[in-house]
Amino acid sequence: MNIALIIENSQAAKNEIIHNALTNVVEPLGHTVHHYGMYSPEDEAHLTYPMIGILAGILINSKAADFVVTGCGTGMGSGLACNAMPGVFCGLVIDPTDAFLFGQINDGNAISMPYAKGFGWAAELNLEDCYRKLFEVERGVGYPKERAAVMAKNRGILSELKAASCHDMLTVLKTIDQDLLKTAISGERFGEYFFANSQDEGISEYLRGVLAA
Repeated sequence: MNIALIIENSQAAKNEIIHNALTNVVEPLGHTVHHYGMYSPEDEAHLTYPMIGILAGILINSKAADFVVTGCGTGMGSGLACNAMPGVFCGLVIDPTDAFLFGQINDGNAISMPYAKGFGWAAELNLEDCYRKLFEVERGVGYPKERAAVMAKNRGILSELKAASCHDMLTVLKTIDQDLLKTAISGERFGEYFFANSQDEGISEYLRGVLAA
C-alpha cells in the first residue's frame, strides 16, 4: 500500500515526530510512505488545510496513493477539506479507538489527526497506537461483526451519494483557483512521488501543465 503523509503548515515543526511514528508502524508491515510535506516550517511551499484537501483529492483519484494520513491543529480543517474532494472519505482520528472503528466501520481512505490539540506528553505513542489499530488489521470487516453487512451496504450508499454530489477530480482541478492549486503541488518531492505513481494520465498531464505555467 502507498500511504501519503501530508502535514499542514501550522504543525510542520512536528514533522519528524509524525513521520517517524507512521513509518515505525507501517514500513514493517510492507507499506510505503511517501511524504508530500511539509518537512519544516521553513519550506517554501506552505500547505494550508484547503491545500491538503486538494492534494488528497489528487492522490486518491489518480491512485498515486492508496491512503492519506494528514492533520492540522485540531484535525477538523484538514478533514473537512479532504471530504470536500470527490472519492475521498476522511475520518477524524484522535485516539486508537477512533482509528479502529473508522477502519472497521467506515473503511475510508484518509484520516485527519489533531497535531496541536491534546498533543502533549507521549503524543508519539498515541500516534503509533492509532496507526497500528488502523493498518495492522483488515479494514472494513465491521464492528460489531454481526452488523458487517449493513455497514458495507451503507458505505456503498455513501460512495454513490458522493459520486452524485461531486464533480470528477479533473473538473475540480480545472475549476479551482489555479494559483492555489500550483502552490498545493509545489512541494519539493511532489513531482518525484506523484508522477511515478499516478495511474491517471489526464490528471498527470494537467498538473504538468500547471507546474510548467
